[in-house]
Amino acid sequence: MQQLRDRTGDSALLWLYVLNQHSHWIRSCQALSDLQMPPAHPFDDDKLREECGIFGVTGVQDASTFVALGLHALQHRGQEAGGIVSHDASNGFNQARRFGYVRDNFTSQKVMETLPGPLAIGHVRYSTSGSKGQTAIRDVQPFFGEFSMGGAAIAHNGNITNANALRRELIERGSIFQSSSDSECIIHLMARSMARSIPDRMEEALRKVEGAFSVVAMTRTKLIGVRDPLGVRPLVLGKIGDGWALSSESCALDIIGAEFVREIRPGEMVVINGEGVQSHFPFRPQPSRFCIFEHVYFSRPDSILGGRSVYETRENIGRELAKESPVDADLVCPVPDSGTPAAIGYSLQSGIPFAMGIIRNQYMGRTFIEPTEQIRNMGVRLKLNVNRALIRDKRVILVDDSVVRGTTSRKIKEMILDAGAREVHFRIASPPTAWPCFYGVDTPQREKLLAATMSEEEMRDHLNVDSLKFISLDGLYRAVGEAKGRDSDYPQYCDACFSGEYPVKPADMVEQGFELKPAAE
Repeated sequence: MQQLRDRTGDSALLWLYVLNQHSHWIRSCQALSDLQMPPAHPFDDDKLREECGIFGVTGVQDASTFVALGLHALQHRGQEAGGIVSHDASNGFNQARRFGYVRDNFTSQKVMETLPGPLAIGHVRYSTSGSKGQTAIRDVQPFFGEFSMGGAAIAHNGNITNANALRRELIERGSIFQSSSDSECIIHLMARSMARSIPDRMEEALRKVEGAFSVVAMTRTKLIGVRDPLGVRPLVLGKIGDGWALSSESCALDIIGAEFVREIRPGEMVVINGEGVQSHFPFRPQPSRFCIFEHVYFSRPDSILGGRSVYETRENIGRELAKESPVDADLVCPVPDSGTPAAIGYSLQSGIPFAMGIIRNQYMGRTFIEPTEQIRNMGVRLKLNVNRALIRDKRVILVDDSVVRGTTSRKIKEMILDAGAREVHFRIASPPTAWPCFYGVDTPQREKLLAATMSEEEMRDHLNVDSLKFISLDGLYRAVGEAKGRDSDYPQYCDACFSGEYPVKPADMVEQGFELKPAAE
């Protein structure tokens, strides 16, 4: 605690206390029942949901406290559950895994006292593999394994696309799985390795894994970070005092007062101990294919990706939208919060005034009430409300990050019209989402994606708006800094959810009957 106070000031400790008090009544409700906490009910399922966030710290006193703060900053990447594993010389490895938000579980002094030591890693989860809905506690990461040379814990962000095949092979050879998560395959592959050190075992295991992965891991003395050869999922390195931190996003470094050092490069493994950071590249080099949707939606706008501000990129997306799809209107309004930077960019480029025509309820959070159909139909209104005085008699441009199923877009349009708007024009800050993601994002089946079954004009009719326009794929690439747009022969990013071109064959899904895009399509 003293080091946290030294680095971030007493205000950080006060902030932890405030988070604790804010969540006290929730924990009190939980104490009334031994039943597993239900997952949040998303009321609408019209957003792509990121899979998880990972964070690790070494070389600081009370490392788990830093990890808890880092996970709080990464909460947007997963709200179902979270876990922390720590190690110190006296108590060995300790772990805590809980359902729900970080603020509701890891701000408790009682919990944090069970996680001593100068080395810790953590994970926040939204299930894309394993149990969904009523999450099983055994699926909550980090996962821990005891090997002949000592224990190790891992936390994984992404999806293993050959997990089913690996799982069958491992079970046939005697492995006993405790969870339904694809990430557990890594632990079992490490257990079967004959390598002499845990980093070497992890390296060997990950060579057998296909898909997208950013991993943080720990031994008794080392913090390890790895990105897959394509670098689909983010991972960054930070410096805090004499210690180091690994994080899914740079915004989580800011909260603990750590200095952003650099991004872990695609295909890189870093091993951090008392001697510093050792780096090597265990995988065959490949051109980077970072997930472009991290720029559009997943990452927090105050993060840095690929040396670029996420906020500025999203503002650039709005500017490109205004150039590609202008329309006469009175107001540019974001669908909060993810559409806000793009709406600002659209306003600045078009000269049409920006306005908060829709207000988000910041305190909706999770519900303990199983929604009735009536309540479920109110879902959007529970989260969003129209600023009627501003909207009445106006021609409104609504800017949103994406359209998945279209259910939310229709409800928002109806709310805007009910408030007295004369026209409603949708501008979408991503190309049409027509293909599912198999690299760590919870995406509906293809037939449930609006853009997979309808043209843009058909979607406009379906949503019943005055106009509907998406940013082009080239426009999106220009917004993220590729002045010449997308290289169709060698795409600079993973954009499979838009293009249907998967940089890593989703072997498990193909085996289950998923049809890839024909080469000529």
